[in-house]
Amino acid sequence: MKELLEYRIKMIARLDEAAREFCATCKAIDNPLAAMQNGWTLHQIAAHTRHVQKEVYGKRIHRTLSEDNPEFKNFDAEQWMKTDYNPQESLEEILGEFAQNINTVCETLRSLPQEAWSRESRHESQGGELTLQRWVEHSLAHIEEHLCSIKK
Repeated sequence: MKELLEYRIKMIARLDEAAREFCATCKAIDNPLAAMQNGWTLHQIAAHTRHVQKEVYGKRIHRTLSEDNPEFKNFDAEQWMKTDYNPQESLEEILGEFAQNINTVCETLRSLPQEAWSRESRHESQGGELTLQRWVEHSLAHIEEHLCSIKK
């Protein structure tokens, strides 16, 4: 149990750190509208990462905490890019909202009793018994994936 508690504390710290590193890396790139390796621009990657944190993993975390066994739909990143991406939004605004969302999630996670991490949810394609801890792990992995891609 001690190891699990330490793992969760370190995961929250890394989530916070990865978000700060993501924002700093984005701000350090001179042209946020230049295409990156995956074909998206830095601006698109930042907007996508912010949206997924807030509307996908952030909501999954909060709903798993507040509802009994909620079910989640798939998220289509390409469709979101076609219909909801706003190229006129400032990078500063995107990164500011992203950082605030992460801060809120981290504050929530730090205040949880240990049993809350085992609360379950379902996903339309991933099935059931998906714990809060799993959504936090996915959230962190998503940020780190995009951080890695923009560092290349």
